[in-house]
Amino acid sequence: MRLLILFSVVFFMVLLWYLRKHVRRARREKLFKTPLDASRIAILQKYVTLYSKLPLTLREELHGHINIFLNEKKFIGNVGVELTDEIRIVVAGNACLLLLQGNKRRFTGFSSIVIYPNAYTAHEVQHDGLITTEQPSKRAGESWVRGPIVLSWADVRNGSINAEDGHNVVIHEFAHKLDEQSGHMNGLPVLGNASHYREWNKVLSEEFNALHERAKRGENKVLDEYGTVSPAEFFAVASESFFEKPGQMKKRLPELYKQLQTFYNIDPVSWH
Repeated sequence: MRLLILFSVVFFMVLLWYLRKHVRRARREKLFKTPLDASRIAILQKYVTLYSKLPLTLREELHGHINIFLNEKKFIGNVGVELTDEIRIVVAGNACLLLLQGNKRRFTGFSSIVIYPNAYTAHEVQHDGLITTEQPSKRAGESWVRGPIVLSWADVRNGSINAEDGHNVVIHEFAHKLDEQSGHMNGLPVLGNASHYREWNKVLSEEFNALHERAKRGENKVLDEYGTVSPAEFFAVASESFFEKPGQMKKRLPELYKQLQTFYNIDPVSWH
């Protein structure tokens, strides 16, 4: 009898999981096919410069991803921020660039996006042997492991309008979220093909070390030096330049460009 009860409980749990998954998939398919409001398209055209560079087919795909994103993510205003459609659409429009070209990826593992009006101060914990200290750190954004994304609206807006400087805090932080889906935020995201891992590790390790050397010589031109902090930051910084400075990256760092092109399944050079 106990075995029968246990079996019934497991059966209904599996059935409930399947039904929830089916409902979520059906909801996403409907949202993806729903046209984006004209007012929201106008925001993309005005404030998301990369949107204007996209071919028509990719713009339409982006609209679908934005609909799903806005349905599944909660925005929280902090320090007096009044949330507007402009904020939501600019964040969603930049973030969903990472999902284009038929990618089956979603931003999973978190539900909230916290918006500050400007760069904010966070307390960074540093360890030196047995001594632990907290240092104030000015930030434009951060991605908490298994937690929310935090963004400065001023930096989001400026980075979205200027699409050629390799600085886009939304792309940076949401690249971290893709990285985290492997279980660790370490610069090694889930890759589409198992055979891709060896080449990815080789190329990104070499380019990470090369960035250190260029930074020492003051010769860095494509990637922000913040990428020297860690492999995770290198991946996020490289993602920014991949979308905003693809021509320069493909010319100067062709192997890195190739790896990111394979990962994101998109070729920004073709529409810049």
